[in-house]
Amino acid sequence: MLPLAQSVAIPRTTLFDRAAILRFLGIRKSIHFSFAVALLLAHSLAQADGWQPSPGHVQVPIWPGAVPDAIADPKPESVDPGGGANDVSRPTMTVYAAKGRNTEAAMVVFPGGGYRGLAMGGEGTEICDWLTSRGITCVLLKYRVPGSGPWWDGENHRRVYPKVQTALQDAQRTLGLVRQHAAQWHVDPHKVGVIGFSAGGHLVAAVSTHFAQRTYAPVDEADKLSCRPDFAIAVYPGHLWAHEDDDHATRDETDLSLRPDISVRADSPPTFLLQAEDDHVDGVEQSLAYYVGLQKAGVPTEMHLYAQGGHAFGLPTSKLPIAQWPRLVETWLGTIGMVDAALAR
Repeated sequence: MLPLAQSVAIPRTTLFDRAAILRFLGIRKSIHFSFAVALLLAHSLAQADGWQPSPGHVQVPIWPGAVPDAIADPKPESVDPGGGANDVSRPTMTVYAAKGRNTEAAMVVFPGGGYRGLAMGGEGTEICDWLTSRGITCVLLKYRVPGSGPWWDGENHRRVYPKVQTALQDAQRTLGLVRQHAAQWHVDPHKVGVIGFSAGGHLVAAVSTHFAQRTYAPVDEADKLSCRPDFAIAVYPGHLWAHEDDDHATRDETDLSLRPDISVRADSPPTFLLQAEDDHVDGVEQSLAYYVGLQKAGVPTEMHLYAQGGHAFGLPTSKLPIAQWPRLVETWLGTIGMVDAALAR
């Protein structure tokens, strides 16, 4: 269990939401609850200006002490008008419990944002609402940004690869924490997957191919547990195709090689890929390149491409065929044994 004094941030709107805090901490006696609130109040107020989950949920910093490879003098975390998180230097996770019949499956959710910000709404909380309604526990990861993975420097017109991909560190750490808390959260530690969007889709590929060892020095027992996802879902992923930054007029679109930071392994998890062919932010070649890499390695892969949908569609409400993608995911989860096939729609 993470140390109380350092681990829990209570949203301003839920500072005295006793039920939410008790659910997360497992505290039953009022004297223990009062002590926990006293310890947590100062920490929660310090983070009150950043992104906060909805009432009834508690976000928890994933690192119990110093954050590895932290940047010096980070900007204060802020929230944009659309509810996205910016300048995240203290990553957190927020647990959304399964509703109704619990499948015992869990998903860590990676919002997109180009590794410059995080779309915490349409690619975060809304995804959790959908999955929990299907009996799947969700863990929404607010990973570090900006510059925590490959990002596009528009001013200098170049792709920037940080020396250390700190978003990957956050993802690896969170998978270990989910397995450490599996019994408490009523999750099967062998049914822990990831889902990510855009840059979060790249993070899905990164954690699906970098799990043999941590990319940071282990800090506690959670880091002794596996950080390999049991399944992976990448929705309109970016930063995967080797030629995405080449000149459009001269790049070889027949070469579907992956970028060198993504090396698919034979034991990478079963993967679901989804993208629209009219995605002009992260072209369909991103999914195609990853699909080819997965197939060459013998990894079970299901890919769905649609003519229309664009980029960053999240859970679309349109009448386009792509709006049915959540049902495809539910069916796929049943076929790979992550949920009861009878529950898959």
